[in-house]
Amino acid sequence: MKENGSRKQGAPSPCAACKLLRRRCAQDCVFAPYFPADEPQKFANVHKVFGASNVNKMLQELPEHQRGDAVSSMVYEANARVRDPVYGCVGAISSLQQQIDLLQTQLALAQAEVVHLRVRQTASFSNHGLSPASPSNSGSPSSKFMGSQARPIFDMDMMVDHTSLGLGESMWSC
Repeated sequence: MKENGSRKQGAPSPCAACKLLRRRCAQDCVFAPYFPADEPQKFANVHKVFGASNVNKMLQELPEHQRGDAVSSMVYEANARVRDPVYGCVGAISSLQQQIDLLQTQLALAQAEVVHLRVRQTASFSNHGLSPASPSNSGSPSSKFMGSQARPIFDMDMMVDHTSLGLGESMWSC
């Protein structure tokens, strides 16, 4: 236990890297600021993918203000490689791109449906000699009476076959 108190920074235990590598954590340990003792899996994955020696070399070659970002990138890539050893980050990015494409398709369908409903609403008003902004459709008793005899403004007869678009389920289902 005396070894833990020998660090001048006052850290109670060695960093996660030194603990995993079973070595004494020096005062100027390059790993200590980025791999704290309470996050051992963070360094374990980076070590498994990149190797401690390579990580040490990369960090030594970078200016200190860039090391944090480099460690974040290495941790992200290492975690992705542990989850998917073949594709790593590329697999995650590809999956997200597929989700974006699907959502853009669903958005385009919803926008097309909105346009269709607006066209039908305009046509419905035109068939009754009214315009959506006309004063006779302003809420007066006569317009309410006419509106009760007219067809509903929104006839929901438009059906979109989502399966033919490769979407499987309806875009409104969860």
